Amino acid sequence: MKVVILAGGFGTRISEESAHKPKPMIEIGGMPILWHIMKNYSNYGFNDFVICAGYKQHVIKEWFADYFLHTSDITFDFTNGNEVIVHNKHAEPWKVTVVDTGLNTQTGGRVKRIRDYTCDEPFMLTYGDAVGNINIPELLEFHKEHGKIGTMSMYNFGQNKGVVEVGSDGMIAAFREKSDLDGDLINIGFMVFEPALFDYIEGDSTVFEKGPLIALVQEQELVGYVHKGYWQCMDTLREKQQLEKLWESGNAPWKVWNE
Repeated sequence: MKVVILAGGFGTRISEESAHKPKPMIEIGGMPILWHIMKNYSNYGFNDFVICAGYKQHVIKEWFADYFLHTSDITFDFTNGNEVIVHNKHAEPWKVTVVDTGLNTQTGGRVKRIRDYTCDEPFMLTYGDAVGNINIPELLEFHKEHGKIGTMSMYNFGQNKGVVEVGSDGMIAAFREKSDLDGDLINIGFMVFEPALFDYIEGDSTVFEKGPLIALVQEQELVGYVHKGYWQCMDTLREKQQLEKLWESGNAPWKVWNE
């Protein structure tokens, strides 16, 4: 099954980094967050990726083209015809298709543009700016059991502040610490779709979250899988720094793979 990753946005909320590269190419521990996401899927045997690129798409293409340079020791021998020798060659068992889905194309339009690469088969879809320890086989089993067009992973991000309880008369009843029960379930990507999804996307101007997903909800064709492990997006520099700190600690909760 193919894994489609949305990686074409501008990443304006983390412009300190995205001014020079696409947001999914911002590094955590020296490797793009896109790589971390792909390693998660690959850990469960899913190694066929379609990257929906857009903004500075050449950066993504060049990074994969030079993958050995990023992961291996290299000798550049200028005394012998400019020979390049790759030592301890390491490669992932991946097939990666990077598609230029347009600079200003909306999320739904990007998905529509890669239809031919999905071979009219079920596929997985996620965003290229968040990591988590989602159990992919469990997610797929959930999707198959419900028999709907789409399955969306959800996560209770909780409340990050203390809570004030207020009565119906407006009187403050109590102060208490935050609880996960105070949060709402949010869409965290890590989705699974049947090919019928493409019929719900009109074109480049379609926003995936406002068009197809809403239509699927109205037709009762979208189910939600609740993820109860770790998940974190990287929308801001502060969140990037938090992820970096976790990685450097050696206990990054999204690292489900072995070296």
